[in-house]
Amino acid sequence: MPDIRIDLARQRLELRQGGELLLAAPVSTAAAGLGEQAGSFRTPRGRHVVRARIGAGAPVGAVFVGRRWTGEVYSPQLAAQHPGRDWILTRILWLSGCELGRNRLGEVDTFRRYIYIHGTPDTTPLGTPGSKGCVRMANADLLRLFELAPAGTPVDLVE
Repeated sequence: MPDIRIDLARQRLELRQGGELLLAAPVSTAAAGLGEQAGSFRTPRGRHVVRARIGAGAPVGAVFVGRRWTGEVYSPQLAAQHPGRDWILTRILWLSGCELGRNRLGEVDTFRRYIYIHGTPDTTPLGTPGSKGCVRMANADLLRLFELAPAGTPVDLVE
């Protein structure tokens, strides 16, 4: 089983299996910083797993709302029609916390906070915080990650 490590300070995701680096990519985590509290718009820390994988077979740039493909594919024209929309594109890896009281259950439950690793428009800056709590990735990197990370893959979000 591979494992994912997200270095929150470096804004970098690494996927390894058996010590071998399979993927390294810049990401963007929460503009509001780190934290586990529901409603905080912060990126949670600690041990998680990929609980659900959403979007297999959807086109690159598929737009997701409420974890469902809207039938739209991202374009600059679509972006102009929906200013301020938080774009969730291409694929979703929905995370679930593993640490009771830290990122699982109650007011700190990552899964109930709808924290994902997901695609983002190519114009979105990566390598610097900017999301509403999720982990944003370039669509090409996300497609590779999705291919290599089955449900149950461990995900560590570390400072």
